[in-house]
Amino acid sequence: MSDWLIPDWPAPAGVKACVTTRAGGVSLAPFDSLNLGDHVDDSPMAVAENRRRLTDHFAIQPAWLQQVHGVAVAHADPAQVATADASWTATPGIACTVMTADCLPVLFCDRAGSRVAAAHAGWRGLAAGVLEATLDSLAVDPAQVLVWLGPAIGPQAFEVGPEVRDVFIAQLAETHQAFVPSHNAGKYLADIYLLARLRLKARGVSAVYGGGWCTVTDPRFFSYRRAPRTGRFASLIWLER
Repeated sequence: MSDWLIPDWPAPAGVKACVTTRAGGVSLAPFDSLNLGDHVDDSPMAVAENRRRLTDHFAIQPAWLQQVHGVAVAHADPAQVATADASWTATPGIACTVMTADCLPVLFCDRAGSRVAAAHAGWRGLAAGVLEATLDSLAVDPAQVLVWLGPAIGPQAFEVGPEVRDVFIAQLAETHQAFVPSHNAGKYLADIYLLARLRLKARGVSAVYGGGWCTVTDPRFFSYRRAPRTGRFASLIWLER
């Protein structure tokens, strides 16, 4: 659909990806209209129809997850909903899928175009190592991995406390540059895109693309911080059949 976001990155032939927006579905307000989350109190029939439209449009089988802000990485399986925050596959036609509404969706593939992965990275999962765990699941040299950062809360909207900053800096000193003092005393504005880039760089991944959106201010996307009762959009990556 023309309203959906197609990543602009040098992915190898046969690797496809997409980010849905709020447009193109049947859900009513405040979930209007393409809500794909089945855990936000939207009509189950509406969510099922929205998911059907996505599946049919790309002729894929999304592997949905029950996301818990952790670091578990599942082998993508459309037949079951794994409790995990990332998945990977080497099987064409199966789409690694994560849902977000401010957290950072991260898509991975190898330069050979033989395997793909998707991760859901809120700050807790990011700090706990969900990106590193996803890299490990691909089982390829990090120098051979391409990463794309999807729409997430922007650095002017993501205010955090000093405890969040401390967690990241204790793990990787360079991440201090991802935090600037907020106008609210004792608080910081965090750049989740920069945090992801720095952590990926520390693991040997230099080919990182995307970033630069703000789901809080961009009405194309659902945002929990903008409206806690809201839907979820999806970021997907798959190998063509």
